[in-house]
Amino acid sequence: MLEPIVPAPALAPFKESLPAPQSPDGRSNLVGLTRQELAELFKELGEPAFRARQLWGWIYAKGARDFDDMTDMSKKLRAKLAERYAVHRPEISRLQDSIDGTKKWLLRFPDGQEIETVHIPEEDRGTLCISSQVGCTLTCKFCHTGTQRLVRDLTPAEIVGQIMLAKDTFDEWPGPEGNRKLTNIVLMGMGEPLFNYANVAKAMKIAMDEEGLAISKRKITLSTSGVAPMIKRCGEELRVMLAISLHAVTDELRDVLVPLNKKYPIAELMDACRTYPSLSNARRITFEYVMLKGVNDSPADARALVKLISGIPAKVNLIPFNAWPGAPFECSTNEAIEKFSQIVFAGATFRPPAASSKAKARKSAAACSMPQPQRAAARRPRPGRHRKDRNKRRARGAIPRGCFWAPRCQYPTPCA
Repeated sequence: MLEPIVPAPALAPFKESLPAPQSPDGRSNLVGLTRQELAELFKELGEPAFRARQLWGWIYAKGARDFDDMTDMSKKLRAKLAERYAVHRPEISRLQDSIDGTKKWLLRFPDGQEIETVHIPEEDRGTLCISSQVGCTLTCKFCHTGTQRLVRDLTPAEIVGQIMLAKDTFDEWPGPEGNRKLTNIVLMGMGEPLFNYANVAKAMKIAMDEEGLAISKRKITLSTSGVAPMIKRCGEELRVMLAISLHAVTDELRDVLVPLNKKYPIAELMDACRTYPSLSNARRITFEYVMLKGVNDSPADARALVKLISGIPAKVNLIPFNAWPGAPFECSTNEAIEKFSQIVFAGATFRPPAASSKAKARKSAAACSMPQPQRAAARRPRPGRHRKDRNKRRARGAIPRGCFWAPRCQYPTPCA
């Protein structure tokens, strides 16, 4: 089991984003630069514009870190680039491996600040949870990062660098044809992405470029605590998947758990969700709901949740609370989570996602104490849709006769 990684003590906070950091040896870092910025760089060097596309491919498609490897450029140009620039990754301060394959990095930047990045492997995907800020300004009561003050925003280089470091670790330069270990990106680490939107947007556009990291926008999920005015802009400009850290169904409780709710209450947040660009059953909003014993886990809360998100193409992630020393809450019991999940299933209106592992979630303490969730939302499948799989499993005795949900059982202790 992984132990929580506590970043170094925060330095004085910054109200504005910092410029892209230099590499440790003082050279400017090329990671985080856009195609246009690379073109301007070569213009200053007196080189033709097509060099920018070459360099882009070496940095973001092939993962090159040494200019000597960029063999389609002249030796003179490579030497000039190496003198002034570097292709830098964050420094690994600490790496933890769990027995289930989960990896957690504590990464250090040149100014001494540290953040967490977590990779969670599943049968059909590998999800990298990345951070967008050092610390956080939201002070959510159930979140460990909320106990740390905001230090500064991460730059595009520092955000993209987390993805590139993971690809280095899994040796996925260029990406293999199949069986990739890194398939999905979630902005669910330290910080509120929409409070650092300019840098996050720039980094995600680099990540989505088809001639670079080539991560599909449908494989990227941005999680927000509810910065309602920025949600529409995010959908229009990035068109990534959206996740909402909801965690409560009344303003009275959410004001306590997620203080940002005092500025953007639930009604305003739900209105922003209903108008999210390209929202459909194929591009659903994920509502994250951390299960807190005796706080938000009652059957009445479950019924209110179903009513609250009614009409929104959505799925719900029920997240067992991952406590840290001194945490003010306890995780709901398995029985309470199961009952809550049953009510959500019975009342929901959209197709359920595949189940994820609760056991794996509890083995790794992620940066915000919100590990990979147990997914629990949606519409009953159409009759016969999963009949073939259900009948096969029933024939070999894997599930009891009459258990309709067993092939997609979401519960902590499935009946099979």
